[in-house]
Formats: sequence, C-alpha cells, structure tokens
Amino acid sequence: MQVTLPIEAKDIQKLIPHRYPFMLLDRIMAFESGKSLTAIKNISMNEPQFMGHFPDFPVMPGVLIIEAMAQACGALAILTEGGRNHDEIYFFAGIDNARFKRQVIPGDQLTFQIQLLQSKRGIGKFAAQAFVGDELAVEAEIMCAKRKVQA
Repeated sequence: MQVTLPIEAKDIQKLIPHRYPFMLLDRIMAFESGKSLTAIKNISMNEPQFMGHFPDFPVMPGVLIIEAMAQACGALAILTEGGRNHDEIYFFAGIDNARFKRQVIPGDQLTFQIQLLQSKRGIGKFAAQAFVGDELAVEAEIMCAKRKVQA
C-alpha cells in the first residue's frame, strides 16, 4: 500500500471503521511504518459532546481524547500492515498510565504523537501523547487488539 501524506478524513475512513460522530481524526500528517504516526483533530464548538459537557464551560471529555489516541494507534497498525482487511477491526484493549495535563476546549487543535512500542500476535502496545501546540494535554500507553468480525 502506497502511503501519500497527508491522509485526509475521507481516506482515514478507508483505514478505520469509525464514522461521524465517533471518527475523531481529521488528518494524518506523518507515518513511519512500524514506528510512529502523527495525526490531528480540530476541536469545534459544533461537536455533540459540548451540548452536555459542559454547556457553560465546554471541555473535551478525556475519554474522547483517549479514544482519538486509540484510533490513531489503530491507524498506525493498519498502515504498517499495508491496509485494512474489512473482516478485521482493531479494538481498544487496554490503557495504562493515563495522565491528563491540560483541558482541551473548542478552538484547540490536538496533535497526536503515537509510537509503536511492541507488537505480538495482533496486539499492539503504543505510547500515545496529545498536544495542544507545544503543551502536553494527555499521555497514555494504549493497547489495541486485532480481531476478526462478521460483517
């Protein structure tokens, strides 16, 4: 699979099965097979979570930032494998050492820096960081597991 950067949202949909409102990556900016991936998410006031989290002080839920990082981890694994088999999905399998350093609000742009730490038998372990500008917002170790699914 030939990778041409940047990878835009419509092409990210060919890699991961997520769709609106749960596709949380806007663009993949950098990719090194078996090593790393950089992706972005633009945070907009129009996103559905801000109707309730919190109406008077909109803050991106931490679980959604973690999910976005997990999607970027899955994209790194799929790109490394040369593309996605449509009868397989990478599932979020674990999280360790998650730390939230900064609130993320509408108008921010999250940049995800993903590093593959280990991969065995369809299970990948990744170091994931989310930045707003140069400021670390969230960091975690994330595990994703490839599993067959029936369509």
